[in-house]
Amino acid sequence: MSQARAPGQDKSGGALAENILHFARALRAAGLPIGTGAALDAISAIEVAGVRNRDDFRVTLEAVFVKKREHAAVFDEAFRIFWRRRGFLEQLMTLMSPVDQPANGPGAPVEKPAAAAARVAQALMGKREPEREESAVTYDQSFTVSQEKLLQRKDFAQMSAAEIADALRAIAALDLSGDERRTRRFAPARSGARIDLRRTLRRSMRGGGSFIDLARTAPQVRKPPIVILCDISGSMAEYTRVFLHFFHALTEKRGRVHTFLFGTRLTNVTRALRHKDPDEALAQCSGDVLDWSGGTRIGQCLRQFNRDWSRRVLGQGATVLIFTDGLEREGVSELAREMERLHKSARRLVWLNPLLRFERFEPRAQGVWAMLPHVDEFRAVHNLASVAALAAALSAPRTGGAVDPRMWLKRVG
Repeated sequence: MSQARAPGQDKSGGALAENILHFARALRAAGLPIGTGAALDAISAIEVAGVRNRDDFRVTLEAVFVKKREHAAVFDEAFRIFWRRRGFLEQLMTLMSPVDQPANGPGAPVEKPAAAAARVAQALMGKREPEREESAVTYDQSFTVSQEKLLQRKDFAQMSAAEIADALRAIAALDLSGDERRTRRFAPARSGARIDLRRTLRRSMRGGGSFIDLARTAPQVRKPPIVILCDISGSMAEYTRVFLHFFHALTEKRGRVHTFLFGTRLTNVTRALRHKDPDEALAQCSGDVLDWSGGTRIGQCLRQFNRDWSRRVLGQGATVLIFTDGLEREGVSELAREMERLHKSARRLVWLNPLLRFERFEPRAQGVWAMLPHVDEFRAVHNLASVAALAAALSAPRTGGAVDPRMWLKRVG
């Protein structure tokens, strides 16, 4: 294999090699584990392969840079953005191979941004050099509230795109380990009240029975499963995407999380949220769900869940999180009946309602009044502080106080 030349060494490959190095740095900034060795290997692979079109060039770089499946979405979007200048890649490849022909003509359509677009664009833009030096400006922040505290209390519906990105990073950093519960199953342990006769006899056979070392067992400790029912109707659109990031982080760190989205129908997106890359996971959810930002039929969707999924996912003391505003217009009696059935099947039923962000909120709507008697906790969930409180509550025993639904029923009753 020929040795890679230094960037800008000559006219045959210096420009392309330099751009490959910049591309590798952009991928590393976007989260891919790429070092200097991988960048040099990519330059050598391009020289040896002798690519003739854009697809060959992309496949060669992908073979070097992509090591895991979840890295493919980031690489594809970074390649599209980095080499999007029309004819730029073909001109660089022409320097190495005079017979190269552009794969896309001047009238080729622009591809639609896919998963990981925002993260890759931020990584690429962060590498740009400022065209001119700007004078440094200093601010006196005495007696002011820090930006982090403001972000904790700010409503998700009022955040800008940059603040939403900061909030998503804060959600990914939350401690979502969760509580642990003793099960009826036993597992080997160093100390325990129960003797494992089978393991004890096997150990004694090693020494010919002259020495018996008692093997003991203790009850297994496991994290109970979490079942999420998330409303994706039009009234919840401002919060759904942010909380899908929270559900993805919960699935990755906690495990045993089952997520269902409902509007006019129920959709199981558990497998989609198990993707390591959050952008790819949300893109998969968007492809699976057909009723985004539409109407809502909470009662019918809960009936479908209780009929088809409750016995599969509500075992072993599951905790159910239902994320909805409760604005059901039809079938209120069915909603109350299905909520009662769901409450009896779950160890703990927590209702997350963004309408609680209003200080004068009262549960006077028919849907809210039908659901409230059948939940264990009634929590506000509209900013980072409320999400952090929810994460802490999932790791703690059931509490009353301000989240007790009976307090809200007394206000109206």
